[in-house]
Amino acid sequence: MKNTLATPQNIKEYSWQERALRAEALLDETQKRLQYLEAQVRLLTTKRFGASSEKTPSNQLSLFDDVFNEAEATAEPFAPEPDLSEVKVTSYKRKKKRTREELFEGLPENIIHHHLPKEEMVCSCGHPRHVIRQETSRELRIVPAQFWVDVHIQDVCGCRHCEQHGDIEKSPVVTAPRPARAIPHGIGSPSAVAYVMEQKYVMGTPLYRLEKQWERQGIPLSRQTMANWIVYCAERWLAPIYDRLKTHLLQQIIVMADETTVQVLQEPGKKAQSSSYMWLYRTGRDAPKIVLYDYQSSRGKEHPKKFLEGFTGFLCTDGYQGYNSVEGVTHVGCWSHARRYFDEAVKASGGKGKNPKAKEGLDFCNRLFHLERKWRELTPEERHQKRLLESKPVLEAFLAWLEVTNAYCVPKSHLGKAITYCLNQWQPLTAFLLDGRLYIDNNSSERSIKPYVIARKNFLFCITPKGASASAITFSIIETAKENGLKPFEYLEYLFTHLPSTTSQELDQYMPWSKTLPDNCRSNP
Repeated sequence: MKNTLATPQNIKEYSWQERALRAEALLDETQKRLQYLEAQVRLLTTKRFGASSEKTPSNQLSLFDDVFNEAEATAEPFAPEPDLSEVKVTSYKRKKKRTREELFEGLPENIIHHHLPKEEMVCSCGHPRHVIRQETSRELRIVPAQFWVDVHIQDVCGCRHCEQHGDIEKSPVVTAPRPARAIPHGIGSPSAVAYVMEQKYVMGTPLYRLEKQWERQGIPLSRQTMANWIVYCAERWLAPIYDRLKTHLLQQIIVMADETTVQVLQEPGKKAQSSSYMWLYRTGRDAPKIVLYDYQSSRGKEHPKKFLEGFTGFLCTDGYQGYNSVEGVTHVGCWSHARRYFDEAVKASGGKGKNPKAKEGLDFCNRLFHLERKWRELTPEERHQKRLLESKPVLEAFLAWLEVTNAYCVPKSHLGKAITYCLNQWQPLTAFLLDGRLYIDNNSSERSIKPYVIARKNFLFCITPKGASASAITFSIIETAKENGLKPFEYLEYLFTHLPSTTSQELDQYMPWSKTLPDNCRSNP
């Protein structure tokens, strides 16, 4: 903070009145700064020790009883009243607990029959016993990962007649064909590579832990070999699937985006401690489920612009200015981020009763989410009409509230930041009114990027940009498979088994939503 008081050198230049005014202004600015820091301490304490949930109980939507007449906003004067038989009663029942038979349904069973010893099959009276009934119980049995070696033996055949008569050139030696290998001249089978990828990218197991696990089971395979498997198969076999998924992504009407950090130790021209970025792009509602990661060395605006070149639909983001470089799209904002600022303002003030204005802003956001939950099962057309009828009046009231409150709110306070965010992002924040297929938040992207963030806590960093790119491709295939109800290991094994013998024109049959995928790849076939 710059000191605006007069210095000893020029103190004589100011009158005592001027010096008093300057001192009073400095004191006022210092007090505001102190209040902000105290609020920041309360907020950080809440984040550190309090509940992380941002949910507000539904019975606390009280603001609109006073400042917004919900009855007038939701009224449809010309809508016909339904018959009693048409009224749907929504009831929420506790989910029924599944029985053991239902829990183990579909798993192979090993029947173990327990018989009485022969000597006990004779009653104490001397007559034989017979089976009255049978009691059945079930228990889950787990067999840890097992290793074995597939030994491929190819017959090499020749012609005895040609050998004896010197006509070998007319009848050359013929070798029995074998399927193309995922790793030529390597020991990694499709199942081995798929298992390593699943452990690292689904279970978040670093390769050094996997190396030790295999070593305890008598398999002395180094983590460098496992890393080589991942990089080679990602670049050689998964990259074409990734590119095909990207083509499908850019053809959609809605794309959602987010980004997070990744540390790459050997990034050219950068320190090992510096941050690179993993960008995420995914499809929206009512579209093929696609999740793509894109590794880049920075958070520059040129990266989303290049990745989304050719896309002309709705781009849903969290308000980061770098996405504004993407031209020819309609930018859609995230109400979860807007709500989060008001939630932080409430927590920073020490409670909901300490900052009524922050609570009012939070209530406006809660009202929008409450309406969206009611319309979750509607068609896009029905949802669009409902938004124009009910959400739009809420937005208009909220904008008026923002403009009035902003006139006297301290800009550098937590409430001031929340208001500034909403006013600066108002056009993207209200864009969800344009299409019923749009979400009002970017939570789908945050959920899709979360598996990477969780895994990053375990493997911490990537060694090289090449490894980071391979990780981005592998994460993309796995997360897209999960979104489409596929089992990652089985799907990866299927790809590595068949892609080495597949042409680029046949890739569509290997897309995660393809009907030609075998049932063992599906979670619920």
